[in-house]
This record gives sequence, structure tokens and C-alpha cells, in this order.
Amino acid sequence: MNNFTVSIVKYEKPIESVKKTVDLTLGFKNLKASSKVFIKPNICFWRKDSVFPKWGVITTTRVVEDVIILLKEHGVDDITIGEGIVLPKPNDVDTPADAFQKLGYNTLKYKNGNIILNIHEQEFTKIELDDGIHLNFNVDSLNCDLFINIPVLKTHLQTIVSLGIKNLKGIIDIESRKICHNSDHSKNLHYFVSKLADYLPKSFTLIDGIYTNEIGPSFDGKIHRADILIASSDMLSADMIGAKLLGYDPSQVPHLAIAAANRRRPADMSDVEIVGKKIDKLANHHHYKLPYNKEQTLPALLAEKGIKGISMPKYDTTICTYCATLLPSLQYGLLYSWKGMPWDDVEILTGKTMHPTPGKKKTILFGKCMCQLNKDNPEIKEMIAVNGCPPNSNSIFKALLQSGIEVSPMIFQLSDKSLMFLMQKYRKNSDFDDSFFEME
Repeated sequence: MNNFTVSIVKYEKPIESVKKTVDLTLGFKNLKASSKVFIKPNICFWRKDSVFPKWGVITTTRVVEDVIILLKEHGVDDITIGEGIVLPKPNDVDTPADAFQKLGYNTLKYKNGNIILNIHEQEFTKIELDDGIHLNFNVDSLNCDLFINIPVLKTHLQTIVSLGIKNLKGIIDIESRKICHNSDHSKNLHYFVSKLADYLPKSFTLIDGIYTNEIGPSFDGKIHRADILIASSDMLSADMIGAKLLGYDPSQVPHLAIAAANRRRPADMSDVEIVGKKIDKLANHHHYKLPYNKEQTLPALLAEKGIKGISMPKYDTTICTYCATLLPSLQYGLLYSWKGMPWDDVEILTGKTMHPTPGKKKTILFGKCMCQLNKDNPEIKEMIAVNGCPPNSNSIFKALLQSGIEVSPMIFQLSDKSLMFLMQKYRKNSDFDDSFFEME
């Protein structure tokens, strides 16, 4: 067994399957009872008052609990679970608390004495990634003897896959996350993500593929029941195998290729030893790109409805998570507002690099970055600025009205309807079981 051993196991039974996955890599072999362990699940999205598809979006509570049971069998008591959920408002403590409660983390705390941390409320330390480039990392995640990373097996609209390394964005602060989505062509999102694992203590990665997410990372992806667990004491190796199971060679995934080059490792998995199941038996290609029309000017969701008179050029890596989380609601708001008559040649620009298309009558600049970039652009006939980092729902509503789009004032409540619509795809399928996210 080499340093880059990865296990692939089919999930069959609670505890037993996770134990087999860990044991095949000897992942906890030298773990001491006195070890301080930090567990990082993936809770990329949460809504307090809405039922939404969690499968393939959030790490299953079942796997988190199984890992804790194994740690307890090794005598480990000092266990912290920490996550930095994507929050438009950094001071929102109610949403993380609601997530921890409903996912059963508080029950795990009461049963096992674990510490549950909302990363946004904790201390951060500045780490230099490159000359003059710093990100702020959560102190608790760095000051441990073993960092256990439990991401979900899914593709991602911007990074192709979101696995172990990408899951580490949840241990940096909000400002650092926004820095990752910059307009530099070389030191871009892929570059920043590739560096995130460089500063961790000893780690173990267990990728939760009980459910997988196609066109992820969020609830509007296409969810599959796969029953796959992937584990390694080397995070990059685990991610390489995860990418391959999703249908991508690691060399196709920019942040994995960069990370491999930085470590002087081949990106073709030639130095990785696989134990357990074979990749070719379980691999299932998952698309990662959100479908757009042929011109790449309108999401397919809107184009297929026949919507005219509006364009929303395809997103790039510069739009940060906080603006990006508003786009599904915006799209559904447009969808529900369409009455069959073309709108007045409106263009919506996002991210940090887009420029207006000459001749458009009205240009909506979505977010602070876009407003700063194009505030003096002479190509804009009528500018409608939606400032904010991220914008608030009221400013988006007013901007759409100003552009001539008679949108409902309940635009962001309409997203709740879309969540319920998405849930209908899974509710009658017994493969999609809520109990994976519950605690008794």
C-alpha cells in the first residue's frame, strides 16, 4: 500500500460500509485516543423555512455519524464538526443553527460530546498563498491532529467537480471566498482552489457518494442514487478518483491538474493505488455545465419557454457564490413573470469581467463588482445598477421593474415554489430517503 492509496466501496449498511472504506486505506491505523479531530462536512446550502432536495447537495448525516462512531471506537473524544454555510448575510447565526439542528448534529453533540461550530463565528488566521496573496483560514480546522474531510460526490458549474479540495472553501472566511472569484486569468478560481489543501494538518478524505449531483453543486442539479464511498489519506488522490467516477480525467479539471503539478505528481492517476471496487464498474458521466441556448445568452430554462427580449450571458468563474446563489431565484422570477410578449431588449450582466453588448436598450449590472466595472461604459444606453455584495432582493425587484419586466414583488418567494417543484422529482422514488439526513 503506497501513500496514495484510495478505496472505493459500495455503500450497503450503516457503519459497516464506512468502516470498510476507512480500513481498506488503513486511514485510522495510527490514530491515538488523545487525537484532536476536526470533521468538515459539506452543507453548501440551507433554507430554514423550505423543504428542498438535500440528496447530492449536503453530506449525509449517516456518514458523519458513522465516522464519529469509528473515532469513538478508537477512543477519540475530542471531536469538532465545523462548517461555514454560504450565507448572504455573514452575521446570520439562525440559518447555521437551524441546519445543525435539523441535520441531527446537535443530537450527535449530546450523544458524543462533540463540538459543533459555525465557522463564521470563529477565529481566522491569515495565510499567504503566494507573494502578496492571502486567505483567511479557520483556526480550529488548522489546529487539530487529524482533519477529516467529508465532501459530496458532485460536479460543479464553475470547477467541473466539487470534492475534497473544493470543500475546503467552507473553512475560509467570506471575504477570502470572494477573492477566489477574481478576474485574473492565471490566479483565478482554479488557482485558489488548488492551493486550499496545502496548509492543512494531517488529513483523511471520505467522499460521500451515496447520492451524487449532476450539474451541481446545489439543489437544482440532477441527483442520482449511486451508493459509492471513496476514501484516502491523500486528498488529491481521493479527488482524482472521484473525478474519474464522475466521468472526468483529473487533467480535465483545472484545480486538480494545478494541484498535481504543484506536488510534482502525474495527473493521470498512475501513482494512485486503488483498492476495493473498480472505477470502470461504477463510473457514470455527470454533466457539469448549466444548459444554455446556442448563443450562450440565455439559460435553457428560459429559452425553452420562448422568452424573448432579454439576455443573460453565461456565467463564468468570476461570479462569486454569494451573487450566484441569487441567480436561480432570479431565473424563476423571470420564468413566472413571462406573459408571452417580448421584453424591451434587456441584458443582465454578472461577475467581474462581462461588458455590455452594443445596442442593447437596457443593461442591468448585477452586483457591486459589475457596477464598478461598467459604471462609465459608453456602450450602455440605460444603466440599471443593482449594487450590493450581494444585492438584496428589494434592489433586484426594483431593477427588473425599471427595465420594464412586471415581476411579482414575491420574486424570491417564488423560489420556494421552485424548490417544491424540484422535490416532486424525488418524493415518489424510494431511493431518495430523508432518513440519511436525520438522527434518532
